[in-house]
Amino acid sequence: MKPITKTVWILSLVSLFTDIASEMLYPILPIYLKSIGYSILFIGFLEGVAEFVAGYSKGYFGNLSDIQGKRVPFVRFGYALSAISKPLLAISRMPYLVFFSRTLDRIGKGVRTGARDALLSEETTASSKAQIFGFHRSFDTLGAVIGPSLALIFLAIYPNQYIYLFYLAVVPGFISIGLTFLLKEKENQTKQTGKTTSLFSYLSYWKQTNSNYRKLVFGLLVFALWNSSDVFLILKAKEVGLSDTIIIGIYIFYNLVYAVFAFPFGILADRMGLKRMFLFGISMFIFVYWIMGTYQTVGWIVFAFFLYGLFASATEGIGKAWISNLVPSEEVGTAIGMFTGLQSFATFFASVIAGWIWFTFGAGVTFLVTGLFALLVWMYLYFIPIGER
Repeated sequence: MKPITKTVWILSLVSLFTDIASEMLYPILPIYLKSIGYSILFIGFLEGVAEFVAGYSKGYFGNLSDIQGKRVPFVRFGYALSAISKPLLAISRMPYLVFFSRTLDRIGKGVRTGARDALLSEETTASSKAQIFGFHRSFDTLGAVIGPSLALIFLAIYPNQYIYLFYLAVVPGFISIGLTFLLKEKENQTKQTGKTTSLFSYLSYWKQTNSNYRKLVFGLLVFALWNSSDVFLILKAKEVGLSDTIIIGIYIFYNLVYAVFAFPFGILADRMGLKRMFLFGISMFIFVYWIMGTYQTVGWIVFAFFLYGLFASATEGIGKAWISNLVPSEEVGTAIGMFTGLQSFATFFASVIAGWIWFTFGAGVTFLVTGLFALLVWMYLYFIPIGER
């Protein structure tokens, strides 16, 4: 097993504190928005727009990072934008400010994603990519355990005082910014002279790259087109009749499962194959959405969130590791940036579609339709030959 380098540790800690800040707010955001009068349809549209903006910035800044031959400035600025967006939701309940805050947070994610993942990829080899990405995901998701736990404790002491949580989230956010100043740019980074980037120039990468990348990304994008925001899982738990405290507790449980299994699943994936592990993850997703669309009891909901944690552990970091193994190292920022960018565009439509189906036909149809399309993607990835490294 390749040792975990200093850069991987720093990036993992930065993600840890950023997620503590973000996840203090994420599980209570839809509940807060509903409490001040926003509809399910608006919440779905809000999440979709936020992901749409993130999608553009991921592709653009990932490509720009490769062209400039720099990673650290993008990582630092991206995390800073996300940190300063946290208290804005507490200032006003007006829709425009709600949109601005979520959009600023997602732009920050877009600025840093490609450059950060390229840094991670540079710290390992093709045979150990999954474990490094899995290690980072474990820390990232541990923040999603700590953050909601702090929110749960706070709301237990001060029920319904959501606004103060937005202010408290500033503290871990600024710790993460401080940690980014410990990162150092690699000396062997080279600027791609003669190349420029425009709003959507990174899309031309699709024609320039190899067939394995295109086949994999095509399947992942079809999946993303039906994989709506996690907000809908939270709202399903709310619809079953669970209290805000229990919902946050279940969300913490899901992230704990995710954090615990991400690193060992990464190690297993390097040994048994990235494709096999990824297909296992999609299988878990199919079961989750079948359960959510069929059952209404607390026990089944909790079990679904457990399986959802396994799904995330087996796909999120491993998918990026798989992509990074299919392209040259100097193109990783663009390759991952393009994928995550297009993935965000797909998630925009997925969230809007899910919101519309829920609004029109109810929660059960929403989850069952999503599970059906996930099954079709599983079959595509299983039967289509795609290289791993």
